[in-house]
Amino acid sequence: MIPAFLPYTVLIPIALGIAKLLNPLHPKLKIFFRVRKGLFEDLEQKIDKLPLSTFRLWVHAASVGEFEQARPIIAALKANHPKITLFVSFFSDSGYNARKNFPDASAVFYLPADTRTNARKLVSLLKPDVMLLMRYDFWPNHLREAKEFGTKLILAAAVLQDNAPYFNPLLKGFYRNIFHLFDQIYTISDRDTLAFRQIFNCEQAETAGDPRVDQVLLRSKNTAKVAHIKPLFESSTVLVAGSVWEQDEMLLLPAWQELEKKPSLVLVPHEVNPENMARLYRELQNRSLAYVPVSALNDNFNSQQEILVIDQTGYLVELYSVASFAYIGGGFGVNVHNTLEPAVYGIPLLFGPHYHNSPEAEGLVAAGGATVIHNQKELTVVLKALTTNSTQRKKEGTAAGQFVRERAGATEVIAGNLEHYYKTMQKKTG
Repeated sequence: MIPAFLPYTVLIPIALGIAKLLNPLHPKLKIFFRVRKGLFEDLEQKIDKLPLSTFRLWVHAASVGEFEQARPIIAALKANHPKITLFVSFFSDSGYNARKNFPDASAVFYLPADTRTNARKLVSLLKPDVMLLMRYDFWPNHLREAKEFGTKLILAAAVLQDNAPYFNPLLKGFYRNIFHLFDQIYTISDRDTLAFRQIFNCEQAETAGDPRVDQVLLRSKNTAKVAHIKPLFESSTVLVAGSVWEQDEMLLLPAWQELEKKPSLVLVPHEVNPENMARLYRELQNRSLAYVPVSALNDNFNSQQEILVIDQTGYLVELYSVASFAYIGGGFGVNVHNTLEPAVYGIPLLFGPHYHNSPEAEGLVAAGGATVIHNQKELTVVLKALTTNSTQRKKEGTAAGQFVRERAGATEVIAGNLEHYYKTMQKKTG
């Protein structure tokens, strides 16, 4: 037992017991326990049916965003070794529900509560040769049990942000012990690598980049979903507002209306449920703005006079290929949404001030490919400049595209390490 983990290991079952008592009163706690009921029985049935495999890879992600970072790595390994056994675990409901049918996985499951008993039971079922943990979501008992089993532990897409709890004087020692469990740590930037080495004495840390960049570059080659939309915006300056919330709309719509020369506008709400769409339509009608939902789109659509509203899922990533510049929502809420997806097309980005939990957003601002907006007045000024000044638009777009391309290649580095472990295992069993 690592001494720093002893208080945690003792207290976590007590905390879980209290949480069970309270779960009828708290919806999220109720869901947490409900979705994990019968977890081990279901997992055991799936594993019993699996063919023999000489290599078992366990990928853990907190949610769907972190799993997207793992996808290109999984694809690269599976391309060379299709018979490896892959297990995928999630902590969040959204991650599990989004990828529960991931075709390359032999089993997708919720990570059990982090008690020693659960961790031992899970590791004994999975028998993983390698565990690939994406970005964060460190559960000490699961990591330690896997380590004691002989599993190689890899942390990928690791980031040490300035405001992270890892630097808290009371927690630094705890996290140092966690980080030292990993055989290899792949960071997104040299800055992160330096922090791991100097602050936490992790000499196994090295810079690989963000594998999500490779995934974004790969996905950007496919724009079939918007093939019928592109011709409607030919020769137009187009603003795509992606993943926007009501707070974003309250700034964006009046700012756009103030422009003498308006770019064509494509609105992509973060939520497309009937209630939110009805609210948005009322807002557009109150502002006397003509709009057409994509579900009702036809050849009569006029991009100069009508706003295209995306009322269906699955469009956003490819829609950025139509854009001259993009507004990314969420920056006036908890945090800005995905900025890599639009940046890959070499277009300028705009978003609100809450972006510091996103290293790529911070990087894009520093590179000159993104502009931070604090209020409606600022937004109006920037929209006007990007609509009328093609030189500025091109300069900022080039910076955004270059930022993405310079960070490609993490998949090759991390998948190469996994390949090494695979070949080592083959030699041992062969």
